[in-house]
Amino acid sequence: MSKKVLVLSASPRKGGNSDLLCDKFIEGATAAGNEAEKIFLRDKRINYCVACDSCQKNTGKCALKDDMEGILEKMITADVIVMATPVYFYTMDAQMKTLIDRTVARYTEIKNKEFYFIATAADSSNQAMERTIEGFRGFTDCLGGAKEKGIIYGTGVWTKGEVKRSPAMKKAYEMGEKV
Repeated sequence: MSKKVLVLSASPRKGGNSDLLCDKFIEGATAAGNEAEKIFLRDKRINYCVACDSCQKNTGKCALKDDMEGILEKMITADVIVMATPVYFYTMDAQMKTLIDRTVARYTEIKNKEFYFIATAADSSNQAMERTIEGFRGFTDCLGGAKEKGIIYGTGVWTKGEVKRSPAMKKAYEMGEKV
């Protein structure tokens, strides 16, 4: 059965290492007959949550008017969500964290999803990425029926495009293919 895959790329640069892994994951997922869409967060206007509590009083309707409403709807309707970030100071970047915080309006509707995480960093140790992965897990632990299906570590990459020489590219394709 074909699945609807939503890839959230938090790379601040198109063609950056985490973004390239997103593309490779999508390539594998579509080759296996799935429908896939990538949202490049840098191109979206997502404001910070201001804790106004409006969403809790208005059945999930956020008071902020930006691109998050459409992204959140796609997260709710997806079968699979891929969350990709470069690692800055051993945690996810601000674009991804802002998106996660803004799901508060309707996070209870993001349920029964399969999740894949992609993290890229100059550090060459997968273990050093665990704070980032734990940040993703903190989010998915709040979602009903969330299932972590895989992690792609693009470690030891600093300059744009360097991940192309990494075994992570093959792993991203293969994970996408097995969605």
